[in-house]
Amino acid sequence: MTGELSHIISEHPYFGVFAFFIVAVVAFPATLVLTRFISRKLAKLDREKLKLSIYECGPEVTKQPNSISVQFYLVALLFILFDVEIIFMVPWAIDFKALGWFGFVEMVLFIFLLTIGFIYAWKKGALEWHNIK
Repeated sequence: MTGELSHIISEHPYFGVFAFFIVAVVAFPATLVLTRFISRKLAKLDREKLKLSIYECGPEVTKQPNSISVQFYLVALLFILFDVEIIFMVPWAIDFKALGWFGFVEMVLFIFLLTIGFIYAWKKGALEWHNIK
């Protein structure tokens, strides 16, 4: 039995990968648990006075709600969405002739779907900024 095991270990081409996988499966959760334990022991829990203290000669600190407007989040999300979709057009524009009619039809369909999404967001009022006071 021991001879077979040593033969498998020395001859199998993926044994090293398996060993690294086992080490990673054990080491990653152990590191997370250890760092969480150490940080909880070393952290000072009474920092509220320090956070609310005046820094040098600045204004007195007041608590404010930490919330981001949903409207801001929606506009940012739409910007990223449309920006990434526009980036997909760059390879098509660079190699337009190589793609032929198939590439042209695909890009027209893509632009059509992009336009439908833009009109939908516009009609829903996602692009209008509402002042909340």
